[in-house]
Amino acid sequence: MITSRASRYGIRFFALGYLALLLVVPIGVVLYRTFEPGVDAVWASITTPAAVSAFWLTIEITAIAVPLNTIFGIVAALALVRSRVRGKRILEALIDLPFAISPVVIGLALFLLYGRQGWLGPTLTDAGIQIIFSVPGMVLATIFVCLPFVVREVVPVLREIGDEQEQAAATLGASRWQTFLRVTLPAIRWGVAYGVVLSVARAIGEFGAVSVVSGKISGETITLPLLVENRFSNFDLAGAYAASALMAVIALATLLALTLLQRKGDAR
Repeated sequence: MITSRASRYGIRFFALGYLALLLVVPIGVVLYRTFEPGVDAVWASITTPAAVSAFWLTIEITAIAVPLNTIFGIVAALALVRSRVRGKRILEALIDLPFAISPVVIGLALFLLYGRQGWLGPTLTDAGIQIIFSVPGMVLATIFVCLPFVVREVVPVLREIGDEQEQAAATLGASRWQTFLRVTLPAIRWGVAYGVVLSVARAIGEFGAVSVVSGKISGETITLPLLVENRFSNFDLAGAYAASALMAVIALATLLALTLLQRKGDAR
């Protein structure tokens, strides 16, 4: 019994120590370095025109990419679990593709497709549409890297709840849309919520793919991760730490909002 208890505590200590080494310590160092010059210096750093522009551009891209991926994720999850269409394995492989491919490769693929010398570039240029080195290209890159999260959170939930309630609703005369809104969606809401949180965190912190297609135009195509890299390259360490802390605050606020919503839902 003593050995068993000691082993349990040892495993817990190892797990907590490992997480602290990988997560808590680096984040703590960033926060320490951020506020080392003082709160006024931090505020001045995150309220510069470049920082404000990067903040709102990051929010804009996230606000476009995450809802689109949420809709796609729910539809794709229903197709994988509830339908009998052919090619499910191919669809699953395509959905998981962003996990296997480097974001830089994703950005390069978009550049080769939509760039001026790409397959669709000349046609888009003649139509007056610019994808690469503009916000649309950054949105496409973000959508691609965030694609799997909602799907992979909703699919296990759909498989766990089964389709008995949906069949009962159909037997009682409910349409497919009514069944989805009143039966399926409430049952998968937390899977969707977790997928959204993961998508938001990835969208806010995405660097590789966005860096390739952005062009890094100051005040136009610089997001918060790109601002961190730009300041770090220019030896503005305090500014880089402040921008990093701002991204962490946004991610933590999203996670806190989800936790509060979940507690409110459980209370009901």
